[in-house]
Order: sequence, then structure tokens, then C-alpha cells
Amino acid sequence: MKEIKKILCAVDLSDHSKDVAEYALLLAQKLNASVLVVYTAPSLSQYVGFHVPPNTIENFVGEIVTGAEKSMESFVAENFPGVEAKGQVLIGYAAEEILNRAKEESVDLIVMGTHGRKGIDRILFGSVAEKVVKNADMPVLTVRPTDIED
Repeated sequence: MKEIKKILCAVDLSDHSKDVAEYALLLAQKLNASVLVVYTAPSLSQYVGFHVPPNTIENFVGEIVTGAEKSMESFVAENFPGVEAKGQVLIGYAAEEILNRAKEESVDLIVMGTHGRKGIDRILFGSVAEKVVKNADMPVLTVRPTDIED
């Protein structure tokens, strides 16, 4: 069986991210693996054509990234005690960025949450987790929110 030495834990820094981190931490502890925790901020570049000055969009994205970096630092410290873990904030489309970083870092496993959307919400918003699962070269463990009603 293939060894798991590097885990990418993709989070959205919501309350559900703690549940996702628990699984990544448990696996990292049991397998003596390191964890790369990533959050993807939207680039918002698709809005440049809507009469919004590019510098305004860049400033807004910059503020999102700065805030996310601060949140990521405390998130990693709080949720990954005793294991080698680092956080990174990426910019772009979440599924693409997660897959690219997983390849670049040669991770052995991706752990990520799902939003548990159903019906029209799922059709309208799509699923980052679904796209990652379908396109990843390595195994993906998805963690569903516990407060979703069936």
C-alpha cells in the first residue's frame, strides 16, 4: 500500500472547517504525515468588464487575502497541534487551485469538506469537492457537514 506522508487539507475557514481539520489531524498523527492547509480566495477577475476599476478589484482581493492569511495562521495553530503543518492562501478558482497545489506539492491525500448542497443549490453553485474528486490524481477524503438535514 502507498504511504501517506503529505496531506493537503482544503478549507474555507467556515465553522465546518474545524470538522475537516479533525480528520486531517487524526490521519497526520496516525500516519506521521505533514499537512498543508489551503484556503482559496476568489480572484474576482471576471468582474473587470463590469465597469469596476481593476485597481478596486485588486485592492478588495488583497484585503481578502490579508484577512485570510491572518485567519489561516490562527486556524493552523489551533487545529494542528503536534504535527508538522503550514497554511497557504491561494487565489483563483478553488477546485483548480487545490488540484494544482496538490500536484505541485506531491501530496498523497486531499482532505476537504463538502457543503452538502442539494437540488437547485447544487446545480447553481456546483461542487468544488466534486470537481476535485473527479480530477485528482490522488485519493480524496470528503467530510460532510454534520448539521445538514436529509
